[in-house]
Amino acid sequence: MIKQFFRKKKPDASVSVDMNKQRRYEALVRAWHRDLYRYAYWLCHDQHIAEDLVQETCLRAWRSLDSLQDDRAAKAWLITILRRENARRFERKQFDLVDIDDYAIADTHQQDNEMELEQQQLHRQIMKLTPEYREPLVLQVMAGFSGDEIAEILDLNRNTVMTRLFRARNQLKEQLEKQSEQRGHHNGRS
Repeated sequence: MIKQFFRKKKPDASVSVDMNKQRRYEALVRAWHRDLYRYAYWLCHDQHIAEDLVQETCLRAWRSLDSLQDDRAAKAWLITILRRENARRFERKQFDLVDIDDYAIADTHQQDNEMELEQQQLHRQIMKLTPEYREPLVLQVMAGFSGDEIAEILDLNRNTVMTRLFRARNQLKEQLEKQSEQRGHHNGRS
C-alpha cells in the first residue's frame, strides 16, 4: 500500500488541458478587457453596471472558451457575449415606461467644456438613430470593428452592414445640420 502511494505517477492530462485553457483565457482577458469595459460603459453609462457586464462576459467566456475556434475572432466573440449579457439585463427587469415627450428634463450641470457639450450632443443624436443603424455605427466608431467583424457580431450580411453604416452617418449628419440651423434661428440669424 505504501509503495503504491509513493510510486511515480503519470501526469494527469486533464490538468495540463486546464492549464492551457487558463493561460488562453487569461491572455484573452488581458488583451480585450479594456475594450469590453469601454463598450459596456458606452451601453449602460454606469461604472458599476459596466463592471458587472464585463465580469459576466468573462465568466461566460470561460465557460464556453472551447467553442472559440480562432483566437483572431476573440474580440468579436467577446463583444457578442457582452451584448447578449446586456440584453439579458433587460429581460430580467420589467420597467415602468413613460413617454419621454411628456416630461421636460432639465440639465442641472453647468458645462465648462464646450467639447464635452458637443460630445453629449453627438451622443444624444446617435441615440436617436434606430437600433438597426445605431448599433453598427457604435461598433465601428467606439469599438473599432471592421465591416466584416460587425457583420459577424450582428449576424448580418457585410453589404447590409455597410449600407446601414452609410445611412447612419447620413442621418446623423442631417440631424446635426438641422440642429445647427435651429440654433441659428434661436440666436437671431435667419
